[in-house]
Amino acid sequence: MKSFSRSGALFGNFFGNKVIRVILMSSFFLQMGVWTRNFAVLLYVMEQTNNDSVAVSWIYVAEYAPIFIFSVIGGTFADRWRPKKTMVNCDLLSALSILVVLLALIGGSWRAIFFTTLISSILSQFSQPSGMKLFKQHVPEDQVQTGMAMYQSLISLFMVIGPALGTLVFSTLGIYVSIGLVGIAFLMSAAMLSMLPADRATATAKNKPPVLRELRDGLRYVFFNPVLRLLGIAFALGGLAVGIIQPLGIFLVVDRLHLDKEYYQWFSIANVIAMVVGGGLVVGISKRVSSQKILAIGNLISGFSVVGVGLSTNFNLSLVMQFIRGFVQPFIQVGINTIVMKSTEEAYVGRVNGLFGPVFMGTMLLMIMLSGWLSTFVPLVTMFVLSGVFFLIATAVISLMFKLELSTKYSSSANASVTNQ
Repeated sequence: MKSFSRSGALFGNFFGNKVIRVILMSSFFLQMGVWTRNFAVLLYVMEQTNNDSVAVSWIYVAEYAPIFIFSVIGGTFADRWRPKKTMVNCDLLSALSILVVLLALIGGSWRAIFFTTLISSILSQFSQPSGMKLFKQHVPEDQVQTGMAMYQSLISLFMVIGPALGTLVFSTLGIYVSIGLVGIAFLMSAAMLSMLPADRATATAKNKPPVLRELRDGLRYVFFNPVLRLLGIAFALGGLAVGIIQPLGIFLVVDRLHLDKEYYQWFSIANVIAMVVGGGLVVGISKRVSSQKILAIGNLISGFSVVGVGLSTNFNLSLVMQFIRGFVQPFIQVGINTIVMKSTEEAYVGRVNGLFGPVFMGTMLLMIMLSGWLSTFVPLVTMFVLSGVFFLIATAVISLMFKLELSTKYSSSANASVTNQ
C-alpha cells in the first residue's frame, strides 16, 4: 500500500508541473495534425497520380530532407532564441502555410500539397529542440525521465491510432477539410504553448557570437563532454544497426519465411503495438532505473531480438521477436533524451539535440544504401546478425557511462574547453 501511495504522490507531483501538462497537450494536438497530414497527403497524392511511386517518394523526401539540412541550424537558433516564442511562432507559421496550401489546392494546384509536409518538417527542426530547452528550464531533474517517458508513450500511441485517424479523416471528409483540420491542430498547439511561463530574458543580438561560431562551439561541446561523446558513438552504431535491416524486412517474410509479402503488415502491427506497451512500462520504471541502464537494456534486447528475427524460420516466433524489438524501442528513446537533458547545460541543449539527429539519420541512410548491394552476395541471416552485433557494440559503449554521473559537471569542463579554443 505504501508503494502505491508513494507512486501516486510522485505522479501527482509530476502532473502538477504546468510545463509538463502544457507540453504534453501541445504534443497531443501536434501528433493529431501530423498524422492527419501524413495520410491525407499520401492518399491524395496516390489518388492524383494513379499510385505513382516516384510522386509518393517525394513525400518522404519532403519529410526527411529537412532533418539533414536544418536540424543542426535549428538547434543552434533554438539556443539563441527564446524557446516559448520559437515554438509558438513555428506552430503559427505551420498553420499559415496550411492556409496558403489550401488556397493553392482550391485554385487547382494539387502539387502544392508537397509544401505542407516540407514547411512543417522544416519548422519542426526549430521547434523540437526548443521544447527540450523548455524541459531543461522548468522541469525538475527527478521528473525529466518520467516526462520523457510520457512524451514517448504519446508518440507510440499515435503510431497505433495515427494511420487509422488520418485515413478516416481523408476518406470521410476529403482533402480540403483534412488539410483545414491540420491547420486547426497547429493553432490549438500554439494556444496551449501560449500558457507556458514567460521566456527568460536572453542576451541582445549585439552580445551574441556569430551563428557559425555557436555551431562550432556546439560540436566542440559534445566532443569534450565524455557522456555526450559516448552517446554520439552509440547513436552512430544504432543508425548502422537499424539501417542494415531497414529495407530487408519484406525479404525476410518472402525469402526466409516463404510467405506472401502481405504478411509483412503483421510485423509492422506487432512493432507498433509493442511500442505502446513498452512506453507504458518505461513510465512505470522511470523513477527506479537509471537512464543509462534503460538505454543499455533497450539496445541489448534489440540486438538479441534482431538476431532472433533473422535466424527464425517460424512465422509466430519471428512475430514474437519483432514484438520484443518494438517493446524496447521506447527504452532507447527515453534513455537517450534523458541522458541529453541531464548532461547538457541549458545554453547548449538546442545544439546537442540538433547534432544527434543527423548522426543517427546519416549512418542509417548510409547503411540503407549499402544493404541492398550487400544483400546480393551476403546471406540475409548474416545481415540481421551483423545488425545485432552493432546493437551489442552500442550496448558496450553505453555501459562505459555507468561510472559517469549524469550532471552538468562534465558539461562545465566541456564548456571551459570550448571557451578556451
